[in-house]
Amino acid sequence: MCYSYTRQKESSRIREKYPDRVPVIVEKAGKSDVPDIDKKKYLVPGDLIVGQFVYVVRKRIKLSPEKAIFIFVKNTLPPNASLMSAIYEEHKDEDGFLYMTYSGESTFGSA
Repeated sequence: MCYSYTRQKESSRIREKYPDRVPVIVEKAGKSDVPDIDKKKYLVPGDLIVGQFVYVVRKRIKLSPEKAIFIFVKNTLPPNASLMSAIYEEHKDEDGFLYMTYSGESTFGSA
């Protein structure tokens, strides 16, 4: 409860200070074989498309070009051409952050 409240305060502060940005938390899917990400919190421009954000994640985990990566929001693949701001408005958590999970598999939770 306290942790959620802290995150809610943090996201509100971020949105006030940077209204054109989207606060995102990125985590690796549990059984995925792709590398761990070095930074979990991102403040991305709202006009960035999902495909561009996938590129950012690929760079952060230093994934080789021949390997696939998939980004999930609430266990679904968002369209690559969608704006991050649209995904945020539709799927943001009650704490004000957009949670995204990445995996090397195209189905969420597969081993």
